[in-house]
Amino acid sequence: MKLIMLGAPGAGKGTQASVLSEKYEVPHISTGDIFRANIKNGTDLGKKAKEYMDQGLLVPDELVVNLVVDRLQQEDAKKGYVLDGFPRTIPQAKALDAELEKQGAAIDYCVDVEVPDEVIVDRMSGRRVCPKCGEPYHHEFKIPKVDNVCDKDGETLILRKDDEPETVLKRLNVYHEQTQPLIDYYSSKGILVEVDGTKDVKGVTEQIVASLGEK
Repeated sequence: MKLIMLGAPGAGKGTQASVLSEKYEVPHISTGDIFRANIKNGTDLGKKAKEYMDQGLLVPDELVVNLVVDRLQQEDAKKGYVLDGFPRTIPQAKALDAELEKQGAAIDYCVDVEVPDEVIVDRMSGRRVCPKCGEPYHHEFKIPKVDNVCDKDGETLILRKDDEPETVLKRLNVYHEQTQPLIDYYSSKGILVEVDGTKDVKGVTEQIVASLGEK
């Protein structure tokens, strides 16, 4: 099972990617993990990526695709994988398809976890984190025993800049600009699966599994 996960920040696609990875016994692969592993191991691709990252520059599509394809050729990905955070653009999607085609392979499904922007803003602005130990909380899903105080060390919880409503809306705007073309791209290939991401984790997973079973 070769899957691509799409979903806005806070939509829960990373959580679903982990669940599906376990269910189908295939690796959950994110570009962030790939970058970190290659840089840590000092590979040629990792060194090239680090040069761009150290300068605060985006890693070029060609290099990102090479890093991903290299990861997909490893033994644990032979029977499938769940791609999380890649591709982000149409050029990346086309380059990935071209590389897979050379290997006689193809993506089976692209799963789009749909959540309205207002729900995501509420989800993310409800997050709090302990500035000392990093423990995450949420006003709805993980409430501390004492209001706004970390259960572990008594520190006052904070709202991260990334989770402020204004920041979340900016990130969502960027996501929609980048991702709508990808949704259209995979839809035109007949492999797009759209699910309602407002349900609980189990409910979203059940929708995905049922949809994949129908294809």
